[in-house]
Amino acid sequence: MTDHGDDELSSRTGSPDEEGRVPEERSLLHQSLAVRELIDTEVSYLHVLQLCALDIRSHLQQLPQGDLDVLFSNIDDIIKVNSKLLHDLQETASREEEQVQLIGNLFLEFQEELEQVYKVYCASYEQALLLVEAYRMEPQLQREIQDTIEAVLPQAGSSGLSFLLVIPLQRITKYPLLLQKILENTLPDASAYPVLQRATSALQDVVTNINEYKRRKEVASKYTKVEHLSLRERLARINMHTLSKKTTRLGQLLKQEAGLVPKTEDKEFDDLEESFHWVSLCVTELKNNVAAYLDNLEAFLRFRPQEYDLDIPGGPVVQYCYLARDLQLQTFPEFMGTLRPRKVGCRARGHSWSVRVGLEPSPATSKAPSPCALPSATSFLNSQVHLSPQKQRLEALVWQPLCSLAKALAGPQNLIKKRLDKLLDFERVEEKLLEVGSMTYEEEAARHMYEALNSLLVAELPQFKQLAVRWLGQILCTFVTLQRDLAKQVLQRAEGSLAQLPHHHLSDPAFRKLVEDALGQTSHQLHSFQENFEKVLPPPTTQPLLPGAEHQVQALLSRYGPGKLYQVTSNISGSGTLDLTLPRGHVVALLQDKDTKGNSSRWLVDTGGHRGYVPAGKLELYHVVPREEELRGQARPHRDSQRQTPEPTLASVPSVPAVTQVVAVYPFVARSSHEVSLQAGQQVTVLEAQDKKGNPEWSLVEVNGQRGYVPSSFLARAPGPALWGWSLPS
Repeated sequence: MTDHGDDELSSRTGSPDEEGRVPEERSLLHQSLAVRELIDTEVSYLHVLQLCALDIRSHLQQLPQGDLDVLFSNIDDIIKVNSKLLHDLQETASREEEQVQLIGNLFLEFQEELEQVYKVYCASYEQALLLVEAYRMEPQLQREIQDTIEAVLPQAGSSGLSFLLVIPLQRITKYPLLLQKILENTLPDASAYPVLQRATSALQDVVTNINEYKRRKEVASKYTKVEHLSLRERLARINMHTLSKKTTRLGQLLKQEAGLVPKTEDKEFDDLEESFHWVSLCVTELKNNVAAYLDNLEAFLRFRPQEYDLDIPGGPVVQYCYLARDLQLQTFPEFMGTLRPRKVGCRARGHSWSVRVGLEPSPATSKAPSPCALPSATSFLNSQVHLSPQKQRLEALVWQPLCSLAKALAGPQNLIKKRLDKLLDFERVEEKLLEVGSMTYEEEAARHMYEALNSLLVAELPQFKQLAVRWLGQILCTFVTLQRDLAKQVLQRAEGSLAQLPHHHLSDPAFRKLVEDALGQTSHQLHSFQENFEKVLPPPTTQPLLPGAEHQVQALLSRYGPGKLYQVTSNISGSGTLDLTLPRGHVVALLQDKDTKGNSSRWLVDTGGHRGYVPAGKLELYHVVPREEELRGQARPHRDSQRQTPEPTLASVPSVPAVTQVVAVYPFVARSSHEVSLQAGQQVTVLEAQDKKGNPEWSLVEVNGQRGYVPSSFLARAPGPALWGWSLPS
């Protein structure tokens, strides 16, 4: 009886081993339920995502494509990653004994992929909420969206879009909790326990990194906006707080420059900034060059010599006109053919289209929203295009992508400038922390702001620079390809015209010899024409001085000398900051025959009151003509000598007949090959009492066998027989 009672009690209360197994079995049961919850909720979550991507998004056709890209972001990439994760989770069910350990290893394996796709979605979440708020301001549109969502997903209720958008955020934050629940029901001595511990910690790090990434993007989106404010708007933003911050930063910078406080050295970032600066400089220079090329091309296309009567009968000229007309009407219009890229996606509802490429390109997505909306060069090169009268081909394939690239660089450039300001704040806070040992809430926020900006730039600036370089390379390749195609088409069209020329059958050496002979003969003819032209060329005339300019000319002459004075040949209208606006006839002094960039077509001059640049082609050397008072002072001796020697009677050359012997009263220095030099008292033979234009102020004379022009007022009739009492001026 006793044994039977003990057995019955034992069977009722259980043995000590069985009592130890009860908590273990209970833990295994809870563990199994936690695993089942993980897999079941993953199935339900993935089903909702697929409904959003396939049904709801396809039925919201009343929204622009750009809005859909923002609302659903990279949901397709999330579906891809989570589908693979769910498949692997379901496969662990066949290995029940190792299932928990396999789940831990799975999440460790998917850690990086989950972080990549979810941080992109979370970064665009705030922008999606702004769109939702905008839709609520349009009742009709809001009602259509709500009806579409409720028809596909009734559990969304009145929340509608807000309910759908928050689901991925809730899911990524729930993974650490689900793994923690499995871990709590796993025995510490089990082999799966350390694996689950690492997986739980890894998913917690994923959530932390996503939050940090989201915070960085918010900071970047705040400072990458390049605002073009007027002076009044800038002044309106100035307050005591901004003045205090700028004053503190300036003081910190001055102390660093003076060596009173150390300056933070960050060689890694300095190298990144320098390389990015060179990329920006290349883009700017290329943009300027392409702009100049387009202007020159437009001017070239306006020049049509084949439409003018060259007054040359037949021969190769006719073939040239045919070829030039063919190129003007066929080849160049094809080269400048108009193309329009297809739309790839809008940034926001109602805004102009552009492809959104992130500051940090993600391998899992190509639609990642970011602070900078960058139109992809690849989309321009590979897009489907068709004829359109609005845009030229070069502009569509080269100029517009180049302008978009230059605009995209403005965001990172602004971030780099802001980083310097935040670095000064950070250094000041660090100094205070060392001195006092504490800091205020605002100082801690400034410290975190710098750390966020710096980490964002260090992490993503290299990838952004790489993307910009690749984009720039594609633009250059496109430009080169267009030029190569143009040259090929011109050569193909020229072959037909070349076949009709009289010398097309000649070999290359023979044709080259023919061209050299023809050029030599033409050169000889031009040289002969030049010599004949110079013989009848009228002497150069000096532009008349402006009223009241004598004093200014004398000041420049006394300061710089006659060899530095130049006169403006036509009106100059300055367009640049340092360019001068001068009237025709103004006299200036040359300071430097080139500008700061070495351009010899722009000269630096002094007007006597202002200094600046003028075109060199509108200046000619100014010949200083002595004033009449000075000439008379040189021609006449002092009063004492005048008493001893009679003054000669002067007469202008108009009263002197041709081929007349006269005397040079004043010395004259020839300024060109059309003039001759004179000595005072020298015998001169007047050949013509005027120049080729009939101007009596100049006379053609012969002196010592040389012929040339001299001023008529410098000559006087030879005196009568009584030469003994007349002395020449010294």
